Amino acid sequence: MFSIGEFAGLGRVSVRMLRHYDAIGLIRPAHVDPHSGYRFYTAEQLRLLNRVTALKDLGFSLQQVQTLIDEKVGTAELRGMLRLRRAELATRMRQDTARLALVDARLRMIESEGHMDTGDVVLKNIPALRVAQLSGTAAGYDHPTSITENLTPLYPRLMELMEQHGVAMTGSPIAWYEPAPAGPGDETIRVHAAFPIGGAEVGPEAGFEVAVLPPIEQAATALHHGPMSEAFRTGQKIANWIDDNGHRTIDPGFAREIYLDCPPGDFDKWVTEMQVPVRTAPEN
Repeated sequence: MFSIGEFAGLGRVSVRMLRHYDAIGLIRPAHVDPHSGYRFYTAEQLRLLNRVTALKDLGFSLQQVQTLIDEKVGTAELRGMLRLRRAELATRMRQDTARLALVDARLRMIESEGHMDTGDVVLKNIPALRVAQLSGTAAGYDHPTSITENLTPLYPRLMELMEQHGVAMTGSPIAWYEPAPAGPGDETIRVHAAFPIGGAEVGPEAGFEVAVLPPIEQAATALHHGPMSEAFRTGQKIANWIDDNGHRTIDPGFAREIYLDCPPGDFDKWVTEMQVPVRTAPEN
């Protein structure tokens, strides 16, 4: 047998916690010395302690843990619950990492206010473009990870479908977005992943949509360097240029992103042209 201190060390919990478990009847000592009151535990009880700790880590309350212990949850079921919890935590970590990157980028942008160079914004005429595209739905601009998660998988799927039907891409990948609210206050957006295809013939069984993106008479454009999670930096630059040069934005649904260089897995080296339709503001 092991003293409470030894057992706590072996199980990587505090003595205080073991005393609490004893008080609520979750893990009773195997033996209590009738004279000294010292608690003693067996090696077999480490299995029970490990299950209690695992279930707590899954987010269960101690009362719920007691119920699950009493119901004798099997090893396979517990393993499945832990794997599910692990996947949830991994997802949360990715989301938190993305949020942290956004906070850092916002801080850098705030620090550069008043010193932002708009000299590399270029006014362009964008011709109509025939594209193959797949679409999805994202929660909105307040949820950048939702945009990424719903847009990114569309490109490999679209490339696969185009290859199956012998449709070649004739230019860089494109993304564009449009509002798709289900009701008042809903900021859901439709995300579109597209590839230019020129005049290629496409049958109705292709599994993707063929669309013609309309021409843009005037588009304020700028190159964005880095991950698209920080695209607001370049968006701010374009917005400053629009204000400074007497322009106004028009239908935001026609704004586009052209992915000119996208090294796999190295988002810091991405180069994207952002295109925002504008018109000359009327004189007062």
